[in-house]
Amino acid sequence: MKEKIKLVMPYIIIVLVVIFLKVYIVTPVRVNGPSMEPTLYEKDIMILNKTAYYFSEPERFDIVVISTSDDYIIKRVIGLPGEVIEYKDNVLYVDGEAVEEPFEHKETDDFSSKELGSETIPEDCYLVLGDNRPNSYDSREIGFIRKSQIVGRTTLTILPFDRFGWRE
Repeated sequence: MKEKIKLVMPYIIIVLVVIFLKVYIVTPVRVNGPSMEPTLYEKDIMILNKTAYYFSEPERFDIVVISTSDDYIIKRVIGLPGEVIEYKDNVLYVDGEAVEEPFEHKETDDFSSKELGSETIPEDCYLVLGDNRPNSYDSREIGFIRKSQIVGRTTLTILPFDRFGWRE
């Protein structure tokens, strides 16, 4: 009996380590829908880093996975707590200053974070948008996102193989 346990024990440990990693550290996520095109495409498989914000805060332009009431969505952080965000003529303004977005995105209609019911983005909240602005379910519809809704950050596409690489 001891020999059988010795034989099986490494496999049990491997399974437990994999489960621990998947639940608490990293896990694959699948992009659903076109809301992050042209950065991410539907059915891309990415690695989600669940520990990314244990000791730091989300930063502007991070790609994050968000838990909503009925689903998980992938979006980009645009506005941080305490800021006023505005898009005018497809230009991002943060607290009245133009900010260049270092990634490709579709045209953004004029919009202000004030339209979501607060002069500034509330403490512990973020404004998120998809890169495919005309076809994205994001803060413009669901409001500000609480930090507790952010599951983690994702930057590495692993599938399909022809799209393997880091996304910013």
